[in-house]
Amino acid sequence: MEIKKIIGNVTEFFNEYVAPVHKITSVEESENKGWKLTVEVIEEKEYMKKYAKDEMLGVYDVFLNAEKEVTSYKRRDIRYRSAINQEV
Repeated sequence: MEIKKIIGNVTEFFNEYVAPVHKITSVEESENKGWKLTVEVIEEKEYMKKYAKDEMLGVYDVFLNAEKEVTSYKRRDIRYRSAINQEV
C-alpha cells in the first residue's frame, strides 16, 4: 500500500500548506528512489464563488524523497475547471 501512503502524505501537506486537493492524476517513481506526482487543486475557491466565475484549477508537480516526504512542489499550470485539459 505504498501509493496509498504517498497520496495520503501529499494530500495532508497540500491541505495544510497550499489548498485542498481536488485530484491526484499521476504517481510515478523517480530515478532517485523518490516519487513525482501531479496534483490538481481548486485555487481561490471563495473568490471565484463570490464573483460567480468558473473555479480555477491549479496543476502542481510534487516531488517526494525515498521516505515519502514532500521535498518540493511547483505550480505547472492554472486553468478554468471547465477548460479541456490537453496534456501531452
